[in-house]
Amino acid sequence: MKKGIISLVVFSWLLIGSTVKAGDDSRQLVDLPEMMQQHMMSNMRDHLVAINEILTYLSNDELDKAAEVAESRLGMSSLKSHGASHMAKFMPKGMRQAGTSMHKAASRFALKAQEGEALPAYKALTEVTSACVVCHAGYRIR
Repeated sequence: MKKGIISLVVFSWLLIGSTVKAGDDSRQLVDLPEMMQQHMMSNMRDHLVAINEILTYLSNDELDKAAEVAESRLGMSSLKSHGASHMAKFMPKGMRQAGTSMHKAASRFALKAQEGEALPAYKALTEVTSACVVCHAGYRIR
C-alpha cells in the first residue's frame, strides 16, 4: 500500500517535471489581483497540508479521520471557507473545472473512506491528486 503511494507521488512529480522545464513554462498564465493571488496560494498550501494529513490518517488505518479532513478541507463542503465563489470569476474555465473536479473527488474520497476499506480509499484519493496535477500542469498564477 505504501509502495503505491510512493509510486503516485513519483509519477506526479515526473508528470509535472516533464510538463514544466526551467525557462520553458508554457502553462497558461492567470493574472490575479495581488490579494486574490495570495488567497489562492494560501488555499493551495492548505490543500497540500490536508492531503498530507489524509495520508497520515490512512497509514494509521484511521479512515474516518481521513474522511473528515477530506470533506471539511477539500470536499464540496469546503467551498465556502475557501472563498470559491469570489475566486472562480478570476479563473479560466479549464482551471475552474479542474478545481471543481478536485473538490468533487475529495467528497467522493470521503464517502469511500467512510466505508472502511483502505485500498479503495487510496484509489479514490488518486482522483483528488490527479485533479491537482492537471491544474498545476496547465496553469500558473501571477
